[in-house]
Amino acid sequence: MPELGADNANSGDASPDLWLGGTLSLYQPPRGAHRAGTDAALLSRLLTPGPDAVIVDIGAATGAVGLAAASYEPTAKVILVERDADLVDLAVRNIQENGLSSRVGMIAADVLSPESRRAAGLRPNMADLVLTNPPYFEAGRHRPSPIAGKASAHTFAGDDLESWVKACLDILKPGAPLGLIHRADALPDCLAAMHRRFGGITVRPVQARAAQPAIRVLVTAIKGSRAPFSLKPPLILHGDDGAMTPEADALHRGMPWS
Repeated sequence: MPELGADNANSGDASPDLWLGGTLSLYQPPRGAHRAGTDAALLSRLLTPGPDAVIVDIGAATGAVGLAAASYEPTAKVILVERDADLVDLAVRNIQENGLSSRVGMIAADVLSPESRRAAGLRPNMADLVLTNPPYFEAGRHRPSPIAGKASAHTFAGDDLESWVKACLDILKPGAPLGLIHRADALPDCLAAMHRRFGGITVRPVQARAAQPAIRVLVTAIKGSRAPFSLKPPLILHGDDGAMTPEADALHRGMPWS
C-alpha cells in the first residue's frame, strides 16, 4: 500500500524533492518505491515536542518525519531508526542536505530485536517522544511488492504490530507520548497492542473525502497513563471538487494543526 500522496516525480538520486512547502529537501528512492507523502506530513505534525525533547523516529525510511520534527522544534534532538541499508544511506544524506547533523542522528537497527536495539544504542526510557509509521502489513496476509525497498517498508518480517509497539514502549520515558499512523482497518490491532501499556489514547480518522470511509488513523498514546480514550473529528483530505481541504493543504506545507 503506497503512502498517500507520495511524490514520484524524481527518479532517485538525481536531485532532492522540495517537501512540506520547501521546509525540507529530501533525496528519495526511485519511482515505485516507498517515498514520503501525506502519511509522513501528517505524522510529523501529530504531536508537538517540548524544548530540548529527545525524539525517536522509528521506521524512519529516508528520515522525512524526524527531520520535519527537528525543523519544527529547533532545540530538539532527533534519532532516526531504520533497518534498510539503502534507506539509511538516503536518510544520512538528507540529514546533511538539510544542515541538521548537529541535532539529528542515524541508527541502523532492527527495532523488533532487543539485542539489535541495545547494540545500536537505543536505551530504555530514553525518548521524550516517539513517532512511528509501522509496516502496514504482516507477512503472509498480503501480496508483497516486487520492489525490495517498498516490500521492506510495508511488511513485517517475522513479527507483528504488538512487538513494534512494545519496542516503542521500551524506548519511551514513563509518561511520554507515542504518535502513530496506520491503516484504518488496523485500528483494533493498534488498540490491542497498546492495551495496559498506554493510556490517554486519542484516535483521529483520516478520510480522503467526507462521504468515504477512513483510510488512515492517527493515534496518540501516553506510556503508563490511565487517562480515558478519546475519538477526535476526522481529518478530511479533499473536498468534493478534488482539491485539498484548507487543513490538509496547510499540513502539506508544514503548518501546524488548526
